[in-house]
Amino acid sequence: MSRIQEILKKAERDGGVQRTRGLASDAPPALAASAGASALAMPAPWATPARETEEAVAEPAFEAARSVSGTLDPRLVAAYTPQSLAAEQYRSLRTRIKASENGRAFRSIIVTSPNKGDGKSITAANLALTMAQEFHQRVLLVDADLRRPTIHHLFGINETPGLTDVLMGGATVEQALVDIPEHHLTVLPSGLAPVHPAELLGSSGMRRVVDTLRTRYDRVILDMPPVGPLADVSIAAGMVDGILLIVRAGVTTKPAIERALGGLEMSKVLGLVLNDAGGAGGEYGYEGYKYVAG
Repeated sequence: MSRIQEILKKAERDGGVQRTRGLASDAPPALAASAGASALAMPAPWATPARETEEAVAEPAFEAARSVSGTLDPRLVAAYTPQSLAAEQYRSLRTRIKASENGRAFRSIIVTSPNKGDGKSITAANLALTMAQEFHQRVLLVDADLRRPTIHHLFGINETPGLTDVLMGGATVEQALVDIPEHHLTVLPSGLAPVHPAELLGSSGMRRVVDTLRTRYDRVILDMPPVGPLADVSIAAGMVDGILLIVRAGVTTKPAIERALGGLEMSKVLGLVLNDAGGAGGEYGYEGYKYVAG
């Protein structure tokens, strides 16, 4: 049995698979997803780095990030209602990631999805907030979705300067970082929209930035575009320690998940995060969220 089939069978055994409404009984099932945070976490061995391309990059000079107090999106439940059931699901995801490390620290994690609209950015932001709530944890959230950036909207901060400005030499990492002190979190927004985002993400400059940030922070969460049909995630996968795939209940079909997993380096896939599974049942089921054991 392939690694992809193992992951899908795991989801089915844990009750995370349901059929998409409107499909015939023999239609491919969709994974029920949870915006809270449920992962089928699996340890992932290290893989060889992705190919580098030459690209100029401003040398990081860390002193103090810009401090702001923006208006957060109400969907960031880890900040607004940290004692809610929804926030508890993100804590469960955080715990599962830590348990799956097995002596290998997942300091840098890509959050992606098979399609747009699966809730990857909300999941990445809530997961980063939850990780930042841990004592003495330095957490950075990076908006590496250079095509449809969202993180700056969620946190009410400026889009620039950001990651693309750093990669193109228009700013230092220090100038681009935004500190959100009340939530103990640092954000690196996307920056100016680039003409060739995939080339920037695959550059040697991007690798240097990621490597530098990994030495500065305990966790670096990168919100990236959907897996297909873009090459962005596969290009950047060799620079990080793990990948989380976000899927949405009743929307993301099983074939879409299989295609997404097929385009990823399976040794890096930590598991699936099931989003928006209200009404799917289960012990922890409630409106909008559902925990699926891994």
